Amino acid sequence: MEITYLEPLAKKTAINSITTYQHYISPHKGFSCPHRLLHGGDSCSQYVKRMLSEQSLVEAVQSSLQRFKDCAHASTILTTRNSGGGCIVIPCCIPL
Repeated sequence: MEITYLEPLAKKTAINSITTYQHYISPHKGFSCPHRLLHGGDSCSQYVKRMLSEQSLVEAVQSSLQRFKDCAHASTILTTRNSGGGCIVIPCCIPL
């Protein structure tokens, strides 16, 4: 089987998983996406969903990995800015 044959199913499964995460987990996790807090716009989960709907699976994965790196960097910036303010900034993505 080729990736192109499975791609629609893989993308649909990923999008549905993200939607479930956004509905059931994200509202209760207690923190927001550092990338969105620093730059505005989409959270990482919304960004990945959008990339999955606009790009091929391989392109979406590549874009997402870069976004996760940018999110980790945003977390570092926000933590530095808030170092004396008692605010804890947690990256929403795995540090890459």
